[in-house]
This record gives sequence, structure tokens and C-alpha cells, in this order.
Amino acid sequence: MDQYEPVVFLVVVIGYTILTGIWDQFYYKIPNKFTIPMFFAGWVYQGVFDQLPGLGNAALGFLVGFGFLFMLWMVGSAGGGDAKLMGGLSVWLGFKWSLYVLFASTLVVIAVTLVIVVFNFLTIGPKSLKKKLLATGKPSKLGEKRSAETIEQKKERRIMAWALPISLATWGLLALAHFKGWPVFPWDMV
Repeated sequence: MDQYEPVVFLVVVIGYTILTGIWDQFYYKIPNKFTIPMFFAGWVYQGVFDQLPGLGNAALGFLVGFGFLFMLWMVGSAGGGDAKLMGGLSVWLGFKWSLYVLFASTLVVIAVTLVIVVFNFLTIGPKSLKKKLLATGKPSKLGEKRSAETIEQKKERRIMAWALPISLATWGLLALAHFKGWPVFPWDMV
């Protein structure tokens, strides 16, 4: 049965990250019908293949993966779907790989955000960029009341979602580990 472990891991993790990455790019949302089954399947996977140590690793991975993006969601720097995406994925990845994926995806988000902000600064100017990215709620005309920002306005302000960077980081790290001869699978690193 252990010969199936790498196949199951790679098929599910790569399939999940492809699905959620594409879905998020088109619909700006990651539905529960993807994240919840992935979360529970990860616990089954860990229990079947790695028993108690795998379940402990999954729990720590979830705390790190979901916890980090949940905090970002609470401060408005990520979406709730992004936190759920990483929550489902981190149960499969475990503690160390969740950290690696978070670190690599954060670097991708920072790099892409800087490129987008600099490009917008150069093309639309600093005042328009400030208006585009900051939600002050200030009225645009004298005498208007201050308005609360809607969910749609928040989505428009968001520079990028986390699903694609998480997917790219996962694939890149798995490929790098394979080609460098590092432990390819998260359970090799426990």
C-alpha cells in the first residue's frame, strides 16, 4: 500500500492546486466544495499512510497554513477562500512543507505586487494609484457622507489572490526537491 502513497499525494495535491488556482483567477472565489473535501481527505490520507505521526504533522501544518492566511484575511490582505485553500492543502503537506509553501508564495505575492504597484505608479500616477488602492471612504464631493466599503470594492482593490502563488510555490518546491535530490515528499522531512 505504501507504493501508492506518492501517487495519491501528487495526484491530489497537484490536482487541487490546479483546480483552485484556475478557479480563483476566473471567479475570485474558492468554494467550500473544493476546500472542505480536501481538508477531510487529508486527514484520511495521513491516517492511512502515516498513522499517528502523520496526523500530528497534519495538525501542525494546518495550524501554520490556515493560521497564517486566516490572520491575513482578518487584516484584509487575503481572502477567506485563500485561508481555506491553504487549510486544505496544509493537512496534506504537513508542518515543514506548509512553512516552505507559505514562504515561497509570500515571496511571489510580494514580487508581483511590487511590479503591479510600480507599473500603476508609472502609468496612472501617484494620486490615481492612491485612490485605487486605499479605501478611505472619503466622499468624492463636498457634502457627501462617508460610505462604508462594499465587498465588491474590496475585491477591486485587491491586487492579487493567493491561490495562484500558493499553487506555483507548491509545484516549484516539489519540482526543486525532486531535481535537487532532496526528500521529495513531505513525509520524508518529518
